[in-house]
Amino acid sequence: MHLDLCVSAIHLAVMSLADPTSDTTPFFSDDSEAEGSEEPGAGPSHHREVEEPASGVSSMRSVFTVIVLCFINLLNYMDRFTVAGVLPDIEQYFGINDGKSGLLQTVFICSYMFLAPVFGYLGDRYNRKVIMSVGIGFWSVVTLASSYMPREYFWLLLLTRGLVGVGEASYSTIAPTIIADLYVKERRTQMLSVFYFAIPVGSGLGYIVGSKVDDMAGDWHWALRVTPALGLVAVVLLLFVVKEPKRGAIEARPEHTLQRTSWLGDMKALCRNPSFVLSTFGFTAVAFVTGSLALWAPAFLFRAAVFTGERPPCVKGPCDTSDSLYFGIITVVSGILGVASGAEVSRRLRLRTPKADPLVCALGLLLSAPFLYLAIVFAQASPTATYVFIFLGETFLSMNWAIVADILLYVVVPTRRATAEAFQIVLSHLLGDAGSPYLIGLYDPHLLSDTPPHQFRSLQLSLLTCTFVAVGGGAFFLATALFIEKDRQRAANYTPSGERLNLELHDEPIVVPKSGRSTRVPVSSVLI
Repeated sequence: MHLDLCVSAIHLAVMSLADPTSDTTPFFSDDSEAEGSEEPGAGPSHHREVEEPASGVSSMRSVFTVIVLCFINLLNYMDRFTVAGVLPDIEQYFGINDGKSGLLQTVFICSYMFLAPVFGYLGDRYNRKVIMSVGIGFWSVVTLASSYMPREYFWLLLLTRGLVGVGEASYSTIAPTIIADLYVKERRTQMLSVFYFAIPVGSGLGYIVGSKVDDMAGDWHWALRVTPALGLVAVVLLLFVVKEPKRGAIEARPEHTLQRTSWLGDMKALCRNPSFVLSTFGFTAVAFVTGSLALWAPAFLFRAAVFTGERPPCVKGPCDTSDSLYFGIITVVSGILGVASGAEVSRRLRLRTPKADPLVCALGLLLSAPFLYLAIVFAQASPTATYVFIFLGETFLSMNWAIVADILLYVVVPTRRATAEAFQIVLSHLLGDAGSPYLIGLYDPHLLSDTPPHQFRSLQLSLLTCTFVAVGGGAFFLATALFIEKDRQRAANYTPSGERLNLELHDEPIVVPKSGRSTRVPVSSVLI
């Protein structure tokens, strides 16, 4: 009898931790709107609360939320690659070399990378809509300011591009977690695919808008003034359309209690998650390759045309930006095909194996490597073949975007996802596209003269590095496939209260009467 009372008391204590009000969200949280305040048995109001989606957001508003988040993601990547679309003009205007122009991307990525953990921490604990609104508003103002830099102050342009990373860090770490709290399983994968369409489409539009605005205005500064105006529209949409969903509610089971742990505890758990760590290293390879191509591919194609005599060198601006336009169109089309085909191949392969996602990511990287190699090698021989190989290489490379995000979301518990997004951003950018644009552009002037043919050959040799990095990334995703099943099940069955009690009691067995005799069972079995 005493033992029964003891077990009942422990069970009640654990169930009390499942109080949904424990997941409070400070400053202007929308969680309070979704939770309601009706007493049990409150009649019709109680019935309406039961019918409300677990996330606290209606299906129609969830769709509008994803649309707004996609729009903002598209703007982020448009702004990021508008600079690459007008890079020859920027180099000519400021009188800088490849090494310094590569810093434009590097300082942005470094700022974005180091601020991501801050916003990841905040995103797991406070109102995500407010954080994103403030960040995007700041990003719009700084981006507009960067378009007014005089030619004597290149360092100010670097500073403003670095500050742009504040806005992007506030958004990129948080937006996928909102989608994860609105949808589950196949529906989540579909919505993430739509969300990550914005990466190649926005990147391509950045080249297209940058080059066309530069041509129409005859001044590259105007190319940087398009996205800030749209950014302010995005802030309005965020505030009035997006609603904060309840964290983890859509996938939490009745016996689960999702509680936040300390940042250090989150990091320890993430580092012990092999699927998360290995897929992050694989994604780092994707970031290295895409960061290098994003900044240098249009300039490389322009230099190839100069090398073959099809175009004159750019001595005085505005420079010929047609290669940026063509590369932007290729990026948009290949990105749409890559993201869509990656999600579809993964969906079909899941019917055969639960390791489908990392295998598709590995396949995409391993197939992209030879086509990128051929594109770089054929640049001086056949421009048409070069564009075809770039298209195929980018298509296979784009197969990873939505799938990598989905892997993170289902191998990490809801209360750690923003922190995991931030950690992945830091590592992938630190070892990926934070340094790759600078490293690719930093050729040795003592070995090669600064003539157009040598500039082309130097950049060509540097870009070949991307093909080997892509092969390495494929190997990391193949390693991820070895652990994905176990880590996914661990995240799906995660019970913080049971985990904590197991750690404290070391799951010591207790004696429970069973059919008139004593039976030794684990504490966790009794609590469940």
